[in-house]
Amino acid sequence: MSGTCRWYCAAVKPPGQSGSRTPYIIGIGLDDLKTKMARITSKKPEAPAAETVEKTIGGDKNGGKRVVPTIKASCYYPAEDVRQPKKSRKSPKPASLRSTITPGTVLILLAGRFRGKRVVFLKQLESGLLLVTGPYKINGVPLRRVNQAYVIATSTKLDLEGFTVDQKFNDAYFTKVAAKGSRSAEEEFFEDGKPKAKEPLPASRSADQKEADKAVLAAVKKTENLSKYLKSSWGLSKGQYPHQLVF
Repeated sequence: MSGTCRWYCAAVKPPGQSGSRTPYIIGIGLDDLKTKMARITSKKPEAPAAETVEKTIGGDKNGGKRVVPTIKASCYYPAEDVRQPKKSRKSPKPASLRSTITPGTVLILLAGRFRGKRVVFLKQLESGLLLVTGPYKINGVPLRRVNQAYVIATSTKLDLEGFTVDQKFNDAYFTKVAAKGSRSAEEEFFEDGKPKAKEPLPASRSADQKEADKAVLAAVKKTENLSKYLKSSWGLSKGQYPHQLVF
């Protein structure tokens, strides 16, 4: 070997002495190391192993050959079934608006805090809910979202031609701000179990309510006794049935 050849030394344990702490030194030539690395890098990547293998089975009644999986399935399984989420290919879509509900239609609320009140429909939101208003000045119903399954559409309709609802009145507008942490035990003790003070309504909400009701109030004034109609509550008396009434 030429004098310019370099050697790399490594400390290894003697064969047959796995517990020994005394290593001995071996030398690896640089040319040998390059040759070994070239062999490793020149190897082709192995093809993925097949999932099944065809085997020959002895016996006259066994069919001769069978397809057997290369990796045998485990015979152990959990004692309780693990719940898997149900896969659904359906995408949620907003409910289609009923043909009897158009902007300006007077609706009767059937559920919620203002059930029995008459309100004016403004538009349908992206979630499918209806945006309605009292107006607040007439019957105290503010801007709110309602499900069309809980309203009755009447034949009374306001003329809201030329009025467009502001884009800021969307589903995000009505989401509540996340409440802070619960009160400490000390605060509850000194307040003697009194309910939490009600937060005042922001001034921006009041301004938005007046802005939305401005065109609705102008349309109400055009029809005589319409304000009294919106102010009155609706309900069924004894012997009345909703399917026999004309709204």
